[in-house]
Amino acid sequence: MQLPVYNLAGEVVRQIEVSDLVFGVPFNESVVHQVMVGLRANARQGTNSTKTRGTVHGSTRKLYRQKGTGNARAGSKKSPLRRGGGITFGPHPRDYRQDTPRKMRRLALRCVLSAKAGGGELKVLEAIDFPEPKTKKMAEALAALGVAASALIVTPEPQENVILSARNLPKIKTLPAHVLNVLDVLNYQTLLMTEAAVRLAEKLWGNGLKQGGDNASVRGAAPAADN
Repeated sequence: MQLPVYNLAGEVVRQIEVSDLVFGVPFNESVVHQVMVGLRANARQGTNSTKTRGTVHGSTRKLYRQKGTGNARAGSKKSPLRRGGGITFGPHPRDYRQDTPRKMRRLALRCVLSAKAGGGELKVLEAIDFPEPKTKKMAEALAALGVAASALIVTPEPQENVILSARNLPKIKTLPAHVLNVLDVLNYQTLLMTEAAVRLAEKLWGNGLKQGGDNASVRGAAPAADN
């Protein structure tokens, strides 16, 4: 697959060949969904906690006698029926973590990168750097590149001036290529990757794969959906 390379003025400077093993994979909806669910579950703290009638502080003494008052019978003031009482079936601390197979996580990332490339939402940059942090320069570059909504900027390694230039812009995020994940790619409309980041992605997620046999490497994976 060939992709155009842009400079920060939004001009196409050349075409580059990218690996179909990373940027030309058929979209597998079931795998991407499972990985997304796992990532969201792993991000949960799991610290929500409520008190039951047994853990609420207070006496278990019967509020008043059983018969003869005209009121409905009542027991402890810690009953879930009473204000300040315990909570029935409330949340308690638990571990939500899901262990998704490594092959499945890698396949899902290749699927979403391929979807961005195939849908014209991936733009390869010749390079992105600024001599000093300037939000205005970053905004001008994004406007020239046609970024209208949100964008994820991927560099081969953290670049301080790029991070500082983008952090005050809404819906713009910067990431080094080695921590790229499915949620970040899908949460932003435009994916901006430097050419060096593209080559690093090919090295990280394309090495050791065979053409045409990638989806079959995940056991139980559903057939790839037609785009």
